[in-house]
Order: sequence, then structure tokens, then C-alpha cells
Amino acid sequence: MPIIAVVDYDMGNLHSACKGLEKAGATTKITDSPADVEQADAVVLPGVGAFDPAVQHLRSRGLEEPIKKAIASGKPFLGICLGLQILFDGSEEGTEPGLGIVPGMVRRFRWEPGITIPHMGWNELEFNQPNSPLWQHLSGNPRVYFVHSYYVDPVDPKIRAATVTHGSQTVTAAIARDNLMAVQFHPEKSSTAGLQILSNFVAQVKTAVLV
Repeated sequence: MPIIAVVDYDMGNLHSACKGLEKAGATTKITDSPADVEQADAVVLPGVGAFDPAVQHLRSRGLEEPIKKAIASGKPFLGICLGLQILFDGSEEGTEPGLGIVPGMVRRFRWEPGITIPHMGWNELEFNQPNSPLWQHLSGNPRVYFVHSYYVDPVDPKIRAATVTHGSQTVTAAIARDNLMAVQFHPEKSSTAGLQILSNFVAQVKTAVLV
């Protein structure tokens, strides 16, 4: 059975992510060991909290290079919430450099009348990559659960797999490029649609192991 390393860097509820992946048929291993990340068949990087502590914790554990190597090697990789944001060059939330795996910045929602910041609750996805493996077996515009004040702004718009609209602002909700996938929302809290997304990722992991 393929092993998915769920990266532990003290930034989020890892057990919720693991539970969702396990419901989807995965075998997970919560770890902060660079060797475990290198040896796993796939990597999931969850996260809740602030940008600067997240990248500091990753670097203090020696996890930055193993994550980069895992993605470069072609292993399936899924970032969730903060685990999406720290893939970018930097954030308006802090001063630390991000991992720089995806060119672009993390930006704060602009306040406007009638919206709340953070953007919290259920919202509809608009697919930019409707044929992405992440979206298999999902109906038109599934509703998923968000909690965020910041959003990613990639340099290359083609990497956007989905967007979400909050007030008048339409922002990136997910990215996908080859084996690299990441979402701003919480699939583990997104009911049937979220479980299907995790199942789709697990299916990609199983396929990659067989190749």
C-alpha cells in the first residue's frame, strides 16, 4: 500500500487531514523527518496559521529541501491551506521568504463593504482546469469550506486549477501543475466534495506507484 507522508511542522490539525485521506483509502504517516518525506510515495503539506512561523518551522526541521526534491522527483504532492501559500515566493502577511516553488506572492483580501475578512465558510469553486484529476467525479460548482484572509497570486495564470469569488474579488482557490497540487480550502472539512477530492489525490498516488 502506498505511503503518504503528512508533514508535521506544528502548523495545523494533522489528524483531520489524515482522517480524510484514510477514508479515501490511503495509508498515512505523520512525520517531521526529512528521511520519511524522501522515502514516501507521496507528500501532503497541511497547515493553519501564519506564514512566517510556518516557513521558519519547516526550515528548522530541515524539511525545505526534501519537500522541493519530492516535488521535483514527480511524487504526487498536495498542499492544503497554509500548505499552499508557503509554496510561493513570499507573503504580505510576513517578511520571511517562502519556498519559491511556485512564482508569485500571497496577498491579503482588500476590504470592501459587505464582505468579511477572513473569508470563512462555504463557497463555490469555479474550475479553470476542468479536466484536472483533482476534480474527477465532481458536479459543476462544488461547495467547499474556506478559512483565510490571504490568497495566492501566481505569476503564471495557467497554474490556476480553480478560483473562488468573495465580494467582488475572484482569487485562486487551487493550483495544479503536473504532480504538484494545492488548495486554499479545507477538503477534510468539505463534506462529500472534499472527500472526493482527497479520493482523487489518493487515486493519483496509487497510479504513480504502479507506473
